[in-house]
Amino acid sequence: MAWFAAPEYRLARELFLRLLALVYGCGFLAAARQFRALLGSRGMLPIPRFLARVPFRRAPSLFHWHYSDRLYAAVARTGALLSAALLAGAANLLPLGAAMAAWALLWVLYLSIVNTGQTWYAFGWESLLLEAGALAVFLGNDRTAPPLLGTWLLRWLLFRVEFGAGLIKWRGDTCWRALTCLYHHHETQPMPGPLSWFFHHLPRPLHKVEAAANHVVQLVVPFGLFLPQPIASGAALLMIATQLWLIASGNFAWLNWLTVALALGVLDTGTLRRVLPVGPDPAYGPAYGSTYGPQPGWYQGLVAGYALLVLALSWRPLRNLLSAHQQMNRSWDRLHLVNSYGAFGTVSRVRYEIVLEGTRDVHGLDGWQEYEFPGKPGPVRRLPRQFAPYHLRLDWLMWFAAISPAHARPWFHPLLARLLVNDPDTLRLLRRNPFPDTPPALVRARLYHYRFTDGPELRATGAWWHRRHVRDRQPPVGLAELGRYAPPGAAGRPR
Repeated sequence: MAWFAAPEYRLARELFLRLLALVYGCGFLAAARQFRALLGSRGMLPIPRFLARVPFRRAPSLFHWHYSDRLYAAVARTGALLSAALLAGAANLLPLGAAMAAWALLWVLYLSIVNTGQTWYAFGWESLLLEAGALAVFLGNDRTAPPLLGTWLLRWLLFRVEFGAGLIKWRGDTCWRALTCLYHHHETQPMPGPLSWFFHHLPRPLHKVEAAANHVVQLVVPFGLFLPQPIASGAALLMIATQLWLIASGNFAWLNWLTVALALGVLDTGTLRRVLPVGPDPAYGPAYGSTYGPQPGWYQGLVAGYALLVLALSWRPLRNLLSAHQQMNRSWDRLHLVNSYGAFGTVSRVRYEIVLEGTRDVHGLDGWQEYEFPGKPGPVRRLPRQFAPYHLRLDWLMWFAAISPAHARPWFHPLLARLLVNDPDTLRLLRRNPFPDTPPALVRARLYHYRFTDGPELRATGAWWHRRHVRDRQPPVGLAELGRYAPPGAAGRPR
């Protein structure tokens, strides 16, 4: 079936798959580095406890057959190594079936992590990575031309990401319709980046232009993805430009990077030759001297079958898009094959941060020192750093905890208990532990109001932030109260 091949998307496929492999690598690397404190056998939300109450049918995962911290580490490291190999182009050196198996293995490994990740993995970009990863299995490698149905599935996924995000904003916070949300967003976003201070201080008329441009790109432009070339490529380029703006202005893990990857998958070679120094695609088929072989019948059958599955599973996400009660970042199946997306339907006007402190004074009268996190705001003179596409899960959840204690209920007391015993796995998630030798006697959590300083304040004080104490979120507390939350065997650790 000659119509099944779309050789003009060979380079687009390659760019999408390489960037997808990079994002996969970030996900597996974060899992390997962070899981022991968050999800391990002695973690804040232990996976064994989760597996004991949630059956396989509700959360498919390899860990239902067996779990140990050693196995989890092996899964994460295997995924990271396989991602690196695919990023380097290993899939193009394999037979078609073996390349598909490599992408499928990557998807199974990450699905096993996400489905047992609980609160720490309750982010829309986890489902987006899994949906894009499942699609990658069926895009083939350099042994065959890209399947036409695969390119349309990429467009359908990108459409739902952008249009869903646009609708949730338009239906959500009134500041989006008033074009004023960006008066606040750069300052109150979950994890600002090194340029966020500068974006926040752009002129307010430009903030309105940002908001208006966002509505156009997310509510109008996505329909261009389904039009002939070069219109579809033009729509994708506008989305890429918007995503690069977001990458520069904050840290949103791999959400924007993966959206860029999807948009690159829409660009035909003609467009890519105008924006990148690349040559033309080879024509499809041996008669044209191409390096491609014919698409095997079994491969075309699998691609067609997967396209029909996506079509069937798209009903509920599509109905959600059209609903007045639209839900964002919702998975509609346990395998995360077709999902609903959206972000920032509501924008905070004020930034609150929880600052954790400890003291060796058993009476809590003095000697309080602050714990520092790598990404979230802390000391006012520290410029926010760029971490995306790497994902700092604890830093993100601390932002939610500052908004509402309900977001932190399952893990906050276990976190404090681990600080009281200097748990090494937990301390590895922090930037600075003020008690490296002896654990504190007491810890507390204080709620602060943070705002960006203005230009004169920055020049006078060297501080990027101004903060004001609001109240104590957690009064001073010690192991006598939190010992039951400490890691097994740690509560009695000598001081």
